[in-house]
Amino acid sequence: MKKYLVSGMVALGLLTSNALAGKVLATVNGKKITTEDVAPIIAQSGRSFDQLPKNIQKKVVEQAIERELLKEKALKSGIQKSKEYKEALEKLKGNLAFEIWMKKKYDSIKVSDSEAKAYYKKNIEKFKRPALVHARHILVRSEKEAQEIINELKKTPKSKLKAKFIELAKTKSVGPSGKKGGDLGYFSKGQMIKPFSDAAFALKPGQFTTKPVKSQFGYHVIYVEDKKPETTVEFAKVKDRIKSQLKMEKFQKMIKQEVAKLKKSASIKENI
Repeated sequence: MKKYLVSGMVALGLLTSNALAGKVLATVNGKKITTEDVAPIIAQSGRSFDQLPKNIQKKVVEQAIERELLKEKALKSGIQKSKEYKEALEKLKGNLAFEIWMKKKYDSIKVSDSEAKAYYKKNIEKFKRPALVHARHILVRSEKEAQEIINELKKTPKSKLKAKFIELAKTKSVGPSGKKGGDLGYFSKGQMIKPFSDAAFALKPGQFTTKPVKSQFGYHVIYVEDKKPETTVEFAKVKDRIKSQLKMEKFQKMIKQEVAKLKKSASIKENI
């Protein structure tokens, strides 16, 4: 149901946007062709008319002109009197009525700030951001190698520790991050294997592990650059997103109830 309803809203959005005035690109027998008129032609490109190269713009306009000329010819032919035209027109009317009705129903739904705040408080866990640590590491194959690196780091002045760690990571680490000085960027506890994660989160910024950390990959020496505590996104920053979500949920519920009522009084026969 959700995908169906959303697609309907999107279709209506396209319909209404195409009805808006745009930049005039050409005139055919007094009929203006605008950027909105060529929008369906370039829809698959994912770009607006102004973003297209000049040679492509010219081809698009030429295609729109040809379409307009053929449209005029079709109307002059009296095609409107044909059975196919009348049937297609009736379907179009029905679909258009459906789209406009759906939009009016959607627009009629209101979500108050207090409703959004209640949802925020009830689902506060969804808006929490985990603690993060920014670490570097040196990966070697043996515990002895790792301990030797640790001993060398212990002799390094604190002011030069980071630079020394980066140097050792580039020359001794067998891990893919070695070329970047062992930099792993920021990560949360669940993003790394437990022994590594536990060791990294136990350190303070500027500290390194004084014992090799063993994992299935080898032995690690870890240096922590920075840490960020767990945070909760403020309500003001997610209020509009919450209200949009609640509005869609209300809309879906309302349409579902409406469909259930209609089914009870309708004569429906499926042939599958």
